[in-house]
Amino acid sequence: MKKKILITGGAGFIGSHVIRLFVNKYPEYQIVNLDTLTYAGNLENLKDIDSKPNYTFVKGDITNLEFVTELFKDFQFDGVLHLAAESHVDRSISDPLAFITTNIVGTVNLLNAAKEIWKDNMEDKRFYHISTDEVYGSLGEIGKFLETTPYDPRSPYSASKASSDHLVRAYFHTYNMPVVLSNCSNNYGSNQFPEKLIPLVINNIKNSKPLPIYGKGENVRDWLFVEDHALAIDMIYHKGKTGETYNIGGNNEWTNIDLVRKLCDIMDKKLNQEIGTSQKLITFVKDRAGHDLRYAIDATKIKNELGWEPSIQFEEGFEQTIDWYLENTNWLENILSGDYEKYYEQQYEKR
Repeated sequence: MKKKILITGGAGFIGSHVIRLFVNKYPEYQIVNLDTLTYAGNLENLKDIDSKPNYTFVKGDITNLEFVTELFKDFQFDGVLHLAAESHVDRSISDPLAFITTNIVGTVNLLNAAKEIWKDNMEDKRFYHISTDEVYGSLGEIGKFLETTPYDPRSPYSASKASSDHLVRAYFHTYNMPVVLSNCSNNYGSNQFPEKLIPLVINNIKNSKPLPIYGKGENVRDWLFVEDHALAIDMIYHKGKTGETYNIGGNNEWTNIDLVRKLCDIMDKKLNQEIGTSQKLITFVKDRAGHDLRYAIDATKIKNELGWEPSIQFEEGFEQTIDWYLENTNWLENILSGDYEKYYEQQYEKR
């Protein structure tokens, strides 16, 4: 009998890469993608594996406990990879409640459903909660986040993720739930919603629009290629120790302004423009409230215990990412026009 694995948020940026990896790598698994298809959920991200026999898409909301409970009863999942989340910091500042509801209540609903289904036999079960480095707060000029770094969230988004992390650990200690967690740095790569920095800059350069940079652009982020992240998730799910947390980082620290300038120069080359043309579009705007200065991940634990480390150098991954957005203009245009939201109706409601 095939193991049944639930992956939440599988139509999103990171989730779609994880879904693709698991569906293609593990034909012995039945992969169920649960996504409510909010603005950031795009089933076009998965059209290449849509007809695979070991893949099923279910449209539904993790904040609906009755729905989640019935889904677990119907499928009898052996494992959960929980990626579904509201994740944009700016949106969390303007609408904190949406983040509390999805990221905290939704996580508890999944935990409760899994606990009920697995209560008589938790052997070979696993609840894997994927989180963010933002729960640790802000670093100064030196140091890196460890798995033991105290939590110090600074935005409604990071606070909601910190809360969900604590709840997952609480279920491990209180109910012996077989959980594992990971906290990752900023991801980049294909299929990322264009409100995020890298795809936003690429699209704005193509259309000669301003490139907004918060403050002076001095905030530092550690950048992780999304396909490397998916491989780390695969390894943690299968080999991670129950109850443990693993930090996943790219060892690529960049200030926002340096990242954008590099992106500008690469885009100028690819668009056959004079170097420096795109940098003229850079526009400094009022800094975001509670904007953490620096994030940096120490990924020693996952390297030493599980043997994972990034396989793609930043320059290579950056080039691949830019090329993907330049070659997939229809994907981007469908998002900007809203046509991507019709994909579910066209492909699934007719079935």
